[in-house]
Amino acid sequence: MDLLKGRDRYPISVDSAVFGYTEGELKIALIKRKTPPFLGMWAVPGGFMEGDETVEETALRELEEETGIKKVYLEQFHVFSKRGRDPRGPTLTIALFALIRSDQCSLFASGDASLAKWWPVHALPPLAFDHDQICQLALESLREAFELRPLAFELLPPLFTLYQLQDIYAQVLGVAIDKRNFRKKAQKTHSIRPSGKKTVHAKHRPAMLYYYDPKYQAKFTKEDVL
Repeated sequence: MDLLKGRDRYPISVDSAVFGYTEGELKIALIKRKTPPFLGMWAVPGGFMEGDETVEETALRELEEETGIKKVYLEQFHVFSKRGRDPRGPTLTIALFALIRSDQCSLFASGDASLAKWWPVHALPPLAFDHDQICQLALESLREAFELRPLAFELLPPLFTLYQLQDIYAQVLGVAIDKRNFRKKAQKTHSIRPSGKKTVHAKHRPAMLYYYDPKYQAKFTKEDVL
């Protein structure tokens, strides 16, 4: 028995601010809209829930349809419902941030997107709807989450250098990190283990590669790294 039958359906969309660490920089994946409203403007990937989808199922479907992204870490962080946020009428958006590994950052636009591109988090173009607010709050939520959970490893490849780990924390937390203190903390952490392999660069000295052991949780607060 459908106890809610007859109630007006409030349009619910799901939007995802996707963070990636590519070319040594923290970025957000945006799509260029090819349908009204805001035709030709940049936006975060997303769309309306369909059928009996869960929020996460909608987010994953829209990400794959519009950017080609699959298998990402997802976390809900806010609900946006301000009047006038969508010129088509009242809508409610459940916003999530998503994290993708740096070795999986290829984007392929399709569906409602004419183009998909990575943009530096602090140099975003004008965005459709209220997506500038979504991106701003997504970054703030990511910063808070970084100090509670080992999310840096969702942005790194399976093997990474300590510099890459330090750089991700610096960019996400928005602070300058003391290299010596960070390395000391990292090397004392059971979850960050040397792989026995090194980077291969023609112009740089080889660096030790590490991997994350999920049996232990490694996270660094601002107090740990400053």
